[in-house]
Amino acid sequence: MRVAVISDVHGNLEALTAALGAIDGCGIDAMWCLGDLVGYGPRPNECCALVAARAAVCLVGNHDLGVLGEIDLDVFSHEAAESARWTRAVLSEEATSFLAGLSPLHETDEALLVHGSPRDPVWEYVLSFGQAVAALAAATRPLVLVGHSHAALHFEDSDGSAGGLAPGGTTLPLKPERRRLLNPGSVGQPRDGDPRAAWLLLDFEEHRAVFERVAYDVAATQAQIRAARLPEELADRLTEGF
Repeated sequence: MRVAVISDVHGNLEALTAALGAIDGCGIDAMWCLGDLVGYGPRPNECCALVAARAAVCLVGNHDLGVLGEIDLDVFSHEAAESARWTRAVLSEEATSFLAGLSPLHETDEALLVHGSPRDPVWEYVLSFGQAVAALAAATRPLVLVGHSHAALHFEDSDGSAGGLAPGGTTLPLKPERRRLLNPGSVGQPRDGDPRAAWLLLDFEEHRAVFERVAYDVAATQAQIRAARLPEELADRLTEGF
């Protein structure tokens, strides 16, 4: 089975469309989404509709929960809270219903999927090797897929442990005896220095994981953010991927 994993779309339709175009050319059997379809970006309804139609599994993220009113917006940054309030005002009934039916954690035969981490599926960021080891220790599967941090990352809990950023094109072996934690990076708002939309290819037949990046029309999304009068910082950060 070949699976495409996406995360942190954040209402960026231009980036999502580009990622789906790349995915469609790879002979994928299924797509999994690790949450945060909305927040920050200007096209939440279209992104929810596309993911709802395409994803075999979709999780809910902290920004999704903030927009739904399940998390107090006071815990978010100013830009995140302002964009969440805007998203609430424009979110369709269909998108709201879809997000409300999602969980932040899901287990398949192949992997444990969480938005944050196995220890805290909503909020914990896994950014260091120590955090990854703790997350893997709490996991029910040797392969753990997380989102939330907006950075493409890989960590391994074994002798000769390794981990860190995974630039586009990075290929790793997938072996049952190895415990791995992988983050596909963000489709709609990368924060790892690469502004291209990120996604992850899991090939369970060839036992490999490939970190993918695809360019999209950043300027178009920035124009949409400004037209919606969302915070300018949300447009500016897309240029460099930070």
